[in-house]
Amino acid sequence: MTGSADITIWIAFSAGILSFFSPCVLPLIPSYLTYITGLSFGQLKDAHPTTKVRVTVFLHSLMFIAGFSVVFITLGALAGVASSTFQTHMREGLIWIQRIGGLLIFLFGVHMSGLFHFGVLLGEKRVHVQQKPSGFFGTFLVGLAFAAGWTPCIGPILGGILTLAASSSGGYLRGVILLAFYSAGLGIPFLISGVLFHGFLSFFNKFRKHIRIMEIVTGLLLMIVGVMLFFNMFGKLSGYLYRWIPMAG
Repeated sequence: MTGSADITIWIAFSAGILSFFSPCVLPLIPSYLTYITGLSFGQLKDAHPTTKVRVTVFLHSLMFIAGFSVVFITLGALAGVASSTFQTHMREGLIWIQRIGGLLIFLFGVHMSGLFHFGVLLGEKRVHVQQKPSGFFGTFLVGLAFAAGWTPCIGPILGGILTLAASSSGGYLRGVILLAFYSAGLGIPFLISGVLFHGFLSFFNKFRKHIRIMEIVTGLLLMIVGVMLFFNMFGKLSGYLYRWIPMAG
């Protein structure tokens, strides 16, 4: 069980990183940063920004990350609670809950890869904050709004991790852990991009042509995770890993 848990944690963290590279996040990083910090694009892209600029970007980025993390972790806790409730009343049907979760994640992957688009996952659902409240608390609120109405291109990834949380047996704590790692996977690259914005622009200009490939890869990975969950393969895979990879100590 512990091995399986470790694998799903790293899946959640990797999903957060993949979310950062999605077309609804990566190209908008400059806009997000100028909006939450109140700094100009020129100040951000300076190859040698002042200490004040770096500190401003760092602190506002942390508050923004904290805002969307609160929403995601809360959703994870609710998914875990739902899982515990179902497990209490459907002990003998748990395998079917797991299989339904695997099927949903697989369908999320199909949608993400572009093989087939499901209407329920289409359309803009972004929350627009016309005027950012001042201060760090205002940035925190923007993070909340950002997470509460994210665009569909990241919805399948987030939905896949929430489904994984709801299909696990760890209750609300398991959901909190999975979504905390998902938030970290999304937040760490965001923080690095803000502090090293000049380097981020150089990287983005080279990477932007590969965004569609990242979508396809992400979709395929979601489909693989869905199949593994459907056939209860995480425990078996963990057993192989612990057998062949030497453990510390």
